[in-house]
Amino acid sequence: MALLLPLHAFANVQVQGVRTWLAPDNTRLVFDLSGPIQHKLFALDNPDRIVLDIENASLQASLSELVSDKSPVERIRHSQSGSTLRIVLDIREQVRPKSFELRPNDQYGHRLVVDLEPIAKSQASARAAPIPAPSVPTAASSGLRDIVIAIDPGHGGEDPGAIGPNRTREKDIVLSIGRELKKLIDAEPGYRAVMIRDGDYFVSLRDRTIRARRANADLFVSIHADGWHSPTARGASVWVLSERGASSEMGRWLASRENSSDLIGGVGSVSLDDKDDVLASVLLDMSMTASRTGSRDVASIIHRNMANFARMHKPNVEMAAFAVLRSPDIPSILIETGFITNPQEEAQLKTPAYQQRMAKAIFDGISDYFWQRPPDMTLIASRKNQGGAMVAGQNRTHRVQPGDTLSVIAVRNGVSVAALREANQIRGDQIRVGQVLRIPAS
Repeated sequence: MALLLPLHAFANVQVQGVRTWLAPDNTRLVFDLSGPIQHKLFALDNPDRIVLDIENASLQASLSELVSDKSPVERIRHSQSGSTLRIVLDIREQVRPKSFELRPNDQYGHRLVVDLEPIAKSQASARAAPIPAPSVPTAASSGLRDIVIAIDPGHGGEDPGAIGPNRTREKDIVLSIGRELKKLIDAEPGYRAVMIRDGDYFVSLRDRTIRARRANADLFVSIHADGWHSPTARGASVWVLSERGASSEMGRWLASRENSSDLIGGVGSVSLDDKDDVLASVLLDMSMTASRTGSRDVASIIHRNMANFARMHKPNVEMAAFAVLRSPDIPSILIETGFITNPQEEAQLKTPAYQQRMAKAIFDGISDYFWQRPPDMTLIASRKNQGGAMVAGQNRTHRVQPGDTLSVIAVRNGVSVAALREANQIRGDQIRVGQVLRIPAS
């Protein structure tokens, strides 16, 4: 007697789990699979819906988690036709769907990713980023602007980054440090922070720099927590773009002219679109040289600040061809806050106190750097040109760095050496590296 089985019993791939990630500009659905698949994705209207057909597959997971009031998915249903699994997404608004498969890695097996980008946002993406608009003048009549810092917590969403021995995820740690840094920056008059990622969702490497440029950022700070196959590796580090990476990026920009709608020089107005090859090369080289110089300078200050309390992986700023550092018009640095795969550093990185200390070291380096060379038409430049203290009417502190003297610190902050001595009860000129000095109001 023959045993009759439904056709889907012969499906050789199982959909074992589902996840959804809500980002400001798209919704990502991730299907965990027991093996590789073949699939088709298409849209239908009247009513609007997205159809996903997966060949030789069966559903072994609940789809209810994919429905959310904040996502474009209003309802989800599925059916089995022979060995083909069909998943239908009823959507609230028109979206542009795309899909791709991911091979197994250390954290996950085979996956199918479906991205849903609202068409209205997609059409507007060339004109504006899904982040706050460029800063406005601090006072309407002053014509001055804030210095904008783009904070880029690494990884996110389906990409957890490095994972510590106690399952601490890099993406969570760096987001917490990024938010602490944003609090410090936004509390400082003359500065404003923009979060490239402010939630648990994925942002592509190229899109991170694009968002910083659209926000007219004066500095791009990417925050990470290192990982290694050995738990003995330890130490924080600060990175800038290598010369080889800079050269290849310049060639790529000139070859593709992809920056025809972008600006060179941060908030400037120089486009390469209408320039001949020689002039375009000269302008881009000047911009990238200034960007690399700024990157090295601010990275060096932050490296010294971090070394006051954290073990550093190397004694100096390091160089590599990180993709997120390749913006030709924005000084860009990448900070590895420690090795999350090292048990001791993982424990440190998990504590709010250490996260706040790390954020403070980064912020102090940023404010020191921009006080030395503030961009034109900013509130900070105006205060410095008028001989004011770093924050008018407020007391600030300065941590003494190698090479600092009382006179240098006094000039930098627009106060007299005598006032600096009096505020810190110093006799003579002796100060020590790491000492925190109170800066009196000018």
